Amino acid sequence: MAAADLMFIIFNVILFEIKNIYFTHSFLNYTPVCRLNIALAYAAIDCSVWLTVSFTFDRFVAICYQNLRVKYCTEKTAAIAIATVCALNFAKNIPMYFMFERQKIIDNESWFCVVKSSFYSSPVWVAFIWFTIVLTPFTPFVLILLLNALTIRHILSANRVRRGLRGNNNTENHKDPEMESRRKSIILLLAISGSFILLWLVNVTFDICVQIIDIEYTFAFSDNPLNIMQVTGFMLQSLNSCTNTFIYAAAQSKFRKQLINVIKYIYGRFIKFVK
Repeated sequence: MAAADLMFIIFNVILFEIKNIYFTHSFLNYTPVCRLNIALAYAAIDCSVWLTVSFTFDRFVAICYQNLRVKYCTEKTAAIAIATVCALNFAKNIPMYFMFERQKIIDNESWFCVVKSSFYSSPVWVAFIWFTIVLTPFTPFVLILLLNALTIRHILSANRVRRGLRGNNNTENHKDPEMESRRKSIILLLAISGSFILLWLVNVTFDICVQIIDIEYTFAFSDNPLNIMQVTGFMLQSLNSCTNTFIYAAAQSKFRKQLINVIKYIYGRFIKFVK
């Protein structure tokens, strides 16, 4: 999941947005390279989103189905799931390469890329875009909410049973480590669901507006409200590429411990080098 998010930052933020602002005449703006970069950027977005879904499903199985956990939650299953998700998402975004065409010719070379004019009138392209919107992020929205809701319901049910077995009541002050762990799991799941939906909401709204009112993608900065919505949605979507990984990783005590060890090691090596 972290690797997919890093791919998104590389292809979509660095090689597309930053390149367009600061390196307008680099080889990255050759039409074939530009088209490939956009296709890879969309694939990276999809991989990031669907690996988040896969991770959510993995946590759902681990918490709710202890018997299945032994067979499912293995390194082999994880490798197969990751390879399948990435392969399907890269294959799904191959048409994105053909959605764009050259913008201009300079010295007999094709430069930059814009959405084909046929894109706005072709039923095939319209169907493909709606398929893309439904697949990412509408379906992940539903799956993440459903899986997290089922997981939280299971945790709350298990908590009630545990309190009954321990003979606890609400007036007792001592803490149950297991209950505390489950409470943190609920907070983690709600944070993932909430951040994912909120950070994608503007971008999804923009895509729907584009399809409904039949306007063209501009990829330009202006005072037009839809352009402002587009840029804002992209910014929030880019932010989502780091929040999920941070929430999942930083919330784990073992991860924090290892991170502290890395910082201490680097600091120790630096002090030794200075001496």
